[in-house]
Amino acid sequence: MGAHSGHPAKRISLLLLVLGIVSVVAACGRNDASPAATSGTSPPPTSGTIATPTSSAASGGDLTRLFDYDRRWPLAITEMGLTTRLSAEEMRGVTVHSITYASPKGGEVPALVVVPKGRGPFPGVIVQHGMPDNKEGMLPAGIDLARTGAVAILIDAPFNRPQQGRIRSDPLTFTPKDRDEQIQLIVDLRRAVDLLVARPDVNRKQLAYFGVSYGAAMGGLLAGIEDRIKAYVLAVGDGGLVSHFAGADDTDGPLQALPAQDRERWLQVMRPIEPINFVGKAAPAALLFLAGTKDESIPQADARRYYQAASQPKQVRWYEAGHFLNCTARADMMAWLARHVRIDPRRSKCPP
Repeated sequence: MGAHSGHPAKRISLLLLVLGIVSVVAACGRNDASPAATSGTSPPPTSGTIATPTSSAASGGDLTRLFDYDRRWPLAITEMGLTTRLSAEEMRGVTVHSITYASPKGGEVPALVVVPKGRGPFPGVIVQHGMPDNKEGMLPAGIDLARTGAVAILIDAPFNRPQQGRIRSDPLTFTPKDRDEQIQLIVDLRRAVDLLVARPDVNRKQLAYFGVSYGAAMGGLLAGIEDRIKAYVLAVGDGGLVSHFAGADDTDGPLQALPAQDRERWLQVMRPIEPINFVGKAAPAALLFLAGTKDESIPQADARRYYQAASQPKQVRWYEAGHFLNCTARADMMAWLARHVRIDPRRSKCPP
């Protein structure tokens, strides 16, 4: 997920994490208004400043309300064109649309929508990248899922959007801005659900999520907030940014390098929205955790702690692999998804 934590298993560069993410894919506030239409004006930007939570909120208040938004706002989808940089063989059987849609927190969400051939209705799958990767890094997974008969949507996290003023090498600030962006990501993922539901070629009762590393952590948070997704695959994830940078084994790194006051301020605003606090509310959605016994970034204890915090029904599968995982893991994922949403795993690059 991130780099430079104190535990030896976490001392890995951000570049290695990006390569690992690519290898993985290539080898209760639920009462919103009705879904939005797909055209119209964008909602007004909201302030990027979020107050430090009170002690009552941090001790178990209804934090799900932080992720509320008005579904009546239009998605304001803008078609940017078809993605053509891939080879004809890579694009076989699918079409990749580059789009943006409006974020309730301000700005536009860059996204790729991968559509299989045929009329559908198809299952819909949200695919979320790790840190500091972007949606293009998960495109092989989106294409593979589309070949199995699903419409896949991949979005950029706020830390990787040009209009946010962020750069790829700076995914975290270790300031309250990280809290703002984590909340925005979850809201934008909920809007991705709205987008899928609004498509006539998607079966709204057949929705799934696949996240890797940071995307797996954020999937646990989403699962505790969003009730329209049936199945979540959470690959090589831990309990969130606090778990990753402030565990008992993290004795140095960027968080520990901060002045004590700044470090405590960051922890105070991030702890209440730590995904491990939400994944236990995922039911009735089904959860599949994928983990590596040789993971260079996520210690086994952290992966187990994340799994143990989750609600039933859930499964965990371990592989003799690093953060990269392997084709066996992808085959298991496709077979598991086929039992929850109607994809054909035999069409995957790693069939069961």
